[in-house]
Amino acid sequence: MIEPYQAVGLVPTMRGIRRRADIQVNLEHIAHLIKAASWLSSLDLPVRLIAIPEGSLQGFNDEVLDLDHENFARDCAIDIPGPETDYLGALARKWNAFVMAQAKARHPEFPGRFFNVGFVLDPDGELILRHHKVVPLLPVEHSVTPHNVWDRWIELYGRTLDAFYPVADTAIGRLGFLMANEGSYPENARGLAMNGAEVVYRGPYPHPHVGNGLFEIQNRARALDNNVYLIACNVGTYYLDADSDIPIDTFGGGSAVIDYRGQIVGRHDYSAGSGWVAGTIDIEALRRFRARAQWDNWLKDLTTEQYQVIYEQPVYPKNLYLNRAPYGHEDYRREVIGKQIQLMHERDVWVPPT
Repeated sequence: MIEPYQAVGLVPTMRGIRRRADIQVNLEHIAHLIKAASWLSSLDLPVRLIAIPEGSLQGFNDEVLDLDHENFARDCAIDIPGPETDYLGALARKWNAFVMAQAKARHPEFPGRFFNVGFVLDPDGELILRHHKVVPLLPVEHSVTPHNVWDRWIELYGRTLDAFYPVADTAIGRLGFLMANEGSYPENARGLAMNGAEVVYRGPYPHPHVGNGLFEIQNRARALDNNVYLIACNVGTYYLDADSDIPIDTFGGGSAVIDYRGQIVGRHDYSAGSGWVAGTIDIEALRRFRARAQWDNWLKDLTTEQYQVIYEQPVYPKNLYLNRAPYGHEDYRREVIGKQIQLMHERDVWVPPT
């Protein structure tokens, strides 16, 4: 039996990086924040899971500054495992907790490229899961995704749920990743749920889409639709680089721990500075609900043959970066976004505006 425990989602101040060595400043800040969050949040129940939000190690400078993909891959992306995951693994051992985190990272099969990778470290500091983000922030994020290199990815990993929605079966439940813009699409959360996920990490979302309610609506819906716990931790103050003295609340807060009925069990609305969100995870209660509910344990009712009809025609082009580096911002808008909107009009899915 898995006893109830506390999950902590950090809300760290972060500094964008210009070179890989700059990550150390962010790691040291995370270490201090984990100490505060773990001590205070464990007064009632032990903290067994610590989520570190996307961007905490490297910031988002590749996106904000429209940096060259191959230069960022060479100078700023990390290797997993590597020194950065070793540092976080030592923190996992110190606090006897599972750690879920993210970094822009290289892949040995794709030289000169980087992916956006979520990873899980167990309380022994061992790497037990890697998830390659399947949907970046499409207008601006330069990360390569499995779909961008579809043919080669299938050769390497197969055409399975594990290839796109891996889940780690652990002593605190089954853990999976739903990073940032992945959560904008219900299918990604459903993929995790169909692969057995019980506790899902949701990466940050930027302002104003936090302030206008999008982030909370998505998070509660993804948890409710799939009967999973969801830890949505947004980042705090953003400094554009290690030497900057200009603090900006780019993300707007909205961190929450949400249960399998879509109810918020912990929230942290503020994000100008550093903090954390904490909430109780009760895996046995989730499992009893899934086994005993008659109606709102939705996955048992999926008419998959019917839903497949929705996706028979391809929409977004696969293999987009199989033989080239990702586009810059303006090129992406011209070569991809414009053509995709035209496709939706041509198929009469959308009606063009007057």
